[in-house]
This record gives sequence, C-alpha cells and structure tokens, in this order.
Amino acid sequence: MEILGIAGSLRAQSFNRRLLAAARHELPEDARLVVWDGLAAVPPFDEDAEDGPVPPAVAGLREAIGSATALLIATPEYNGSLPGQLKNALDWASRPHGAGVLTGKPVAVVGASPSPNGAALAQGDLLRVLATAGASVVGGPVAVGQAFRRFDEHDRLLDHDLREALGGVLAELVGRVVA
Repeated sequence: MEILGIAGSLRAQSFNRRLLAAARHELPEDARLVVWDGLAAVPPFDEDAEDGPVPPAVAGLREAIGSATALLIATPEYNGSLPGQLKNALDWASRPHGAGVLTGKPVAVVGASPSPNGAALAQGDLLRVLATAGASVVGGPVAVGQAFRRFDEHDRLLDHDLREALGGVLAELVGRVVA
C-alpha cells in the first residue's frame, strides 16, 4: 500500500517535511510513504486553463494522488491558515468538480509549527477544503507544536504521545483503505 505524503511547506528543511519523515517510523508494516515534492512547480489555478492542455506539474500532481492508495498531508500554518501553494494544488486536484483525484481518496492531516498550537488552525482549514473536495478524511489531526524541539537527529518524534497519535492516524488511514 502506497501513501503519498505532501508537505505544505516549500522549505527544504521544513518541520512538515520532518513530520513526514517521522511518519515513516510509525507506518504499519504493509504501507510505505512516498513524498511528492512538486508543490513549487504547480501553477496558479485558473478555470480558463481547465479546458486547455493540463500544465505538466498539474498532471504530475494528479497522477501522484490518483495512483496512491491514500494521502497524508503535513501542513504548516501561515497567518492562521494553510499555505497558499498547498491550497492551490488542492484546487487543481479537486477538478473537475465531483470527479477530481481527491474524490473518495482517503486522506489524513498532520501539521507542525514552531508555535504552541502545532498548525491547528491550518489543519482545520485544510480539513474543510478536503471535505468540500470530496476526499474521505480519516482521523483527527495531529498537531506538533514547538516543532523545533520535537524531533531527534533521525527525524523521529521525541514525544511518546505524539508518536502514538501519529501512529494511530496512520493505522486508521491504512484501515480505511483495507476496509
């Protein structure tokens, strides 16, 4: 089973990329996490462009999501919400409405932030966007606050409760697919 991981941050050493790496440590044995790294290349969503040739980065995004068994999105929080580039990619993935690659796709949401709330506001907005797009949202979000002190040198979460929460969401995501 392949879970596609998408980090909502473009920064190479972002806490959310590290959170996806931490997820690899908590995955059930029958699953593997593949991180999609094309977020920066996705052009701004434009309804006029829907009828023309699909931009290559959008085609790549749709193919990656469509071929994955499930999706794990790790979002930072920018100005109290999800990053624009992540929202933009989800807008493309949701189209055409009702038949986009997000429709029915099992998705779990996690987030890390240097703030104490662990990107909780962004995760709430992200859950709303995914539900509206028709995704099958799984589990409660996992919020990793004060992320600068939450990972070891191997990108494993230091906090036992956070590891358990992350593992629980991943087990639920895998369970949704198997059921």
